[in-house]
Amino acid sequence: MTLGVLISGNGSNLQALIDAINSKYLSARIGVVISNRNGAYGLVRAKHDHIPIKVLLRNEFDTEDKYDEALINTLMEHKADLIVLAGFLSILSQRVVNVFKGRIINVHPSLIPAFCGKGYYGKKVHKAVLDYGVKLSGATVHFVDEGTDTGPIIVQEAVNVEESDDLESLSQKILTLEHRLLVEAVKMFVEQRLAIEGRRVKTL
Repeated sequence: MTLGVLISGNGSNLQALIDAINSKYLSARIGVVISNRNGAYGLVRAKHDHIPIKVLLRNEFDTEDKYDEALINTLMEHKADLIVLAGFLSILSQRVVNVFKGRIINVHPSLIPAFCGKGYYGKKVHKAVLDYGVKLSGATVHFVDEGTDTGPIIVQEAVNVEESDDLESLSQKILTLEHRLLVEAVKMFVEQRLAIEGRRVKTL
């Protein structure tokens, strides 16, 4: 099965997928890595593993439709069976979601439905967690639908928010969890062990 991975930055979740594939734990290939930012380090990771890359900058397209068309065409050109949002800091349009319905997954650094939705991304999530004073946070991998962080949940796991945690320590703790959960979710999809029934995702 071929993956299309969308990134915006460092690409550590991408690296987790690359490592899982190279170790034969994950029976898949990455057909293309697409970034919506120039200079994203994830592009360097992809090049190092000889994975095709594409940079699609929203401001280089006259309309949203033209941007969507370029994104869809790139994914189709590389025969992506599953689209993985691995730190992709942009909301996919309904058109893109409809084209790849049931074949897009995202990893989010909180226990959805807490600390998610519009404006909650990256370290902003962890800052909100610390500011609120909750005792548990975590990571979630979910299917993508037309909303923001609203799709059916595949896997999620909690970590304790310690009194000693700061933005950096909590971010790193959850990032490590993201890597593992994302690989597990992709593995289950690739092995056709996931079934969506309403809002629930069942493991076959």
